[in-house]
Amino acid sequence: MADTSIFDSLLKQIEGYQPSIEATEVGFVEEIGDGIARVRGLNNIKFSELVRFGNGSAGIAFNLEKDNVGIIIMGEYDTIQEGDEVRPQGIIASVPVGMGMVGRVVNALGEPVDGRGPIEFSERYNIERIAPGVMQRRNVFQPVQTGIMTIDANTPIGRGQRELIIGDRQTGKTALAIDTIINQKGKGVYCIYVAIGKRRGEIARLVALLEETGAMEYTTVVMASASESAALQYISPYSGCAIGEWFMENGKDALVVYDDLSKHAWAYRQVSLLLRRPPGREAYPGDVFYLHSRLLERAAQLSEARGNGSLTALPLIETLLGDVAAYIPTNVISITDGQIFLEGELFNAGQRPAMNVGISVSRVGGDAQTKAMKKVAGGLRLDLAQFRSLAAFAQFGSDLDKATQRQLDRGLRLTELLKQPQYQPLALADQVALLYAGTRGYLDEIPVSSVSDWKTGFLRSFATTEVRGSIESTTTLNDEQEAALKQAIEDFNASWA
Repeated sequence: MADTSIFDSLLKQIEGYQPSIEATEVGFVEEIGDGIARVRGLNNIKFSELVRFGNGSAGIAFNLEKDNVGIIIMGEYDTIQEGDEVRPQGIIASVPVGMGMVGRVVNALGEPVDGRGPIEFSERYNIERIAPGVMQRRNVFQPVQTGIMTIDANTPIGRGQRELIIGDRQTGKTALAIDTIINQKGKGVYCIYVAIGKRRGEIARLVALLEETGAMEYTTVVMASASESAALQYISPYSGCAIGEWFMENGKDALVVYDDLSKHAWAYRQVSLLLRRPPGREAYPGDVFYLHSRLLERAAQLSEARGNGSLTALPLIETLLGDVAAYIPTNVISITDGQIFLEGELFNAGQRPAMNVGISVSRVGGDAQTKAMKKVAGGLRLDLAQFRSLAAFAQFGSDLDKATQRQLDRGLRLTELLKQPQYQPLALADQVALLYAGTRGYLDEIPVSSVSDWKTGFLRSFATTEVRGSIESTTTLNDEQEAALKQAIEDFNASWA
């Protein structure tokens, strides 16, 4: 007798089958080339919506025109041909966010590229998000200590601020940003470093440095290298910002570095010209200001009702021969809350960091400084400004009176004191002590050539004092602490002599 169990199970499956009809909008490639596709048939697609091509590559809807959609392709496009199917995914371009992103190296789509397996996440954020409104913000009131004395004293950066780092190539812009990330260790600030258009070898070296210093424990690296498409370079800063916004909206502090927005503007210009958007000044499209303003406005210090979180932005801009009045630099200067200008002449003269104190400014000012720093750094900018004008005058070789010569000598020592080795940020108490010694005249008898040695020896001696721990923990400099600091400097000077 034949076994009927197989037929019975098949009959049950047939009886349980429920036919369903699903309508899916499908487009077809009309034109393809240079990482750009023109697609017809996607009448209901949204701006920034993800699509999937037949070869598996992803794309983002960028141009919504009357009879076609301009799509920027995120992957390989060599195998895509005219007539291929394009299916919308029904979701806006987004990246995974959360604590799982900490310590990872990801691409512009939030996919891991560090070979450490998939990222654990429970939430995704759209890469394009509306910036917090006026009533959702509060004044910047907490400092982001960079560990770089000349910046923390002259152009302090606050949590929630947007401070531009601008200068010619090879003047130390990236080094300054990396120093700031390294100095956030133990300060509860999560960092996101966005590398736009950099060489892969350079990015690998920076990641190795962050791991070596222990900074990768609280840092996420978003990379869109020079070998990747202009489309990925264009979306990478928005992806990095979305990752940082998760920390801000969950009551934490985050710092995002965009290195650099000049290459971001170039990538946007390339994509726009390929999509035949009308070119404007220097061939950039007319909305290039909006390109950066909608990105940088997302940095904020949220109000207490929103959790008191913050997102600080450090955009980098590369100038050509120090021309800060060029199109993209002036755009970004007008969006940010101040700029740190690194000058090639100062860099070549051995001043590191090569910051021009006269042009550099922070529009948040003393609000982002600790009481101790505010007390010792008050006259520093004026002293340096007077020194620069006197140094220019002294070049004529005229006889100088004693007061003028004294100001010149102090300026030379302050300039030497502010020099700082790369990737060696200083603690707040060390900065306060050094600036106190410099501005109060305790270095006036030290030869200029010996200031660097004096600084090394003093910091080693100062590390053993009680007042150092007191200043570091309280971030103040009251009369008692000042007296102890003064005594520590005098004792060291006596032994140094």
